[in-house]
Amino acid sequence: QVPLVESGGGLVQPGGSLRLSCTVSVNIFAIHAMGWYYQAPGNQREFVAGITRGGRTHYADAVKGRFTITRDNATMSVYLQMNSLRPEDTGIYYCNLWPVPRDDGWGQGTQVTVSS
Repeated sequence: QVPLVESGGGLVQPGGSLRLSCTVSVNIFAIHAMGWYYQAPGNQREFVAGITRGGRTHYADAVKGRFTITRDNATMSVYLQMNSLRPEDTGIYYCNLWPVPRDDGWGQGTQVTVSS
């Protein structure tokens, strides 16, 4: 299994911000694009944002202009800055390889709850 550890979730009011972090414990980070995914209650897991090794980014339409994905190759970490959060952003957020996530790369995720 690929060790991917997500953190940074929490409870935030609509319009608030959170910054999610993901640390990769094995050296696949340097050769792979990475992505963030989320699973809303009762729904399937969906793509949120992806970033290539060189820093090119791609976003789901629902988060464009609000979320920003970045990566730190030195620390093998990928981040998701989430601004202007909405109740529909509520869910569990995961990181994994992108565009094809590994089946053994799904960690426990980090819970994001947007509610007043």
